[in-house]
Amino acid sequence: MTSLDKPTEDTQAEDARAEDARAVTEAALFEAFGGVRGMVETVLPGLLFVTIFTINKDLHWSAIAALAVSVVLVVVRLAMRDTVKHAFSGVFGVAFGVVFAMMTGNAKDFYLPGMLYTLGLALAYIITTLCGVPLIGLILGPVFKENLSWRTRNPGRKKAYAKASWAWGLILLAKCAILFPLYWWANTAQLGWVLVALKIPPFLLAVWLTWVFLAKAPAPIDVFAEMEAAEKAEEERKAAQAAESGEAASGGRHRK
Repeated sequence: MTSLDKPTEDTQAEDARAEDARAVTEAALFEAFGGVRGMVETVLPGLLFVTIFTINKDLHWSAIAALAVSVVLVVVRLAMRDTVKHAFSGVFGVAFGVVFAMMTGNAKDFYLPGMLYTLGLALAYIITTLCGVPLIGLILGPVFKENLSWRTRNPGRKKAYAKASWAWGLILLAKCAILFPLYWWANTAQLGWVLVALKIPPFLLAVWLTWVFLAKAPAPIDVFAEMEAAEKAEEERKAAQAAESGEAASGGRHRK
């Protein structure tokens, strides 16, 4: 190997590790946020509600259709034995909106629980980051099998989680700054179409920024692998002690 070959091989190894880190990050984000299917399940009920309401101005039929399609999405996932957490969250969100709108008789209130949830989530991202426990780290830590190890053992990763949480918080706050004035000033159809339009782009921007920050961060510490290694080492230690005890006992019998 010449002196010129080694840097090239080192660079290739670093590139391979970086590519692996990006792939792991992409897979983790896809799992945590539901991917394309999760986005469809998030958008479809609201889209159906505003479409029907725009056509016939009937709150009851619009609400029933939105709730029905949410339930169908859950049933499809159950039939396919797939994870249902994203579909279930959609059902609960739609159900709260339906109940709220039916109670007040105001079709715009169908969107209010979701808007309040978005505001609360934005504040949660910001407050947890200020407290040193960024929410995105709490969400993705188990997915990366690092749990909370990033808090004390991986400062570079904690910094990346803080940046990502700031991004989520500020993006969601910007979304709320658009939606809440429309809740007061616009009609139901206008608010609904703006809400549908703002479902995916802010989400994709936040996910992309999270990917950018984490792809450049140090690799996660696999605490599950560490625990398994510690358990294996403990078992080997006990086995060695038992073997030594057995040899000592056997030696004692021979001396007798």
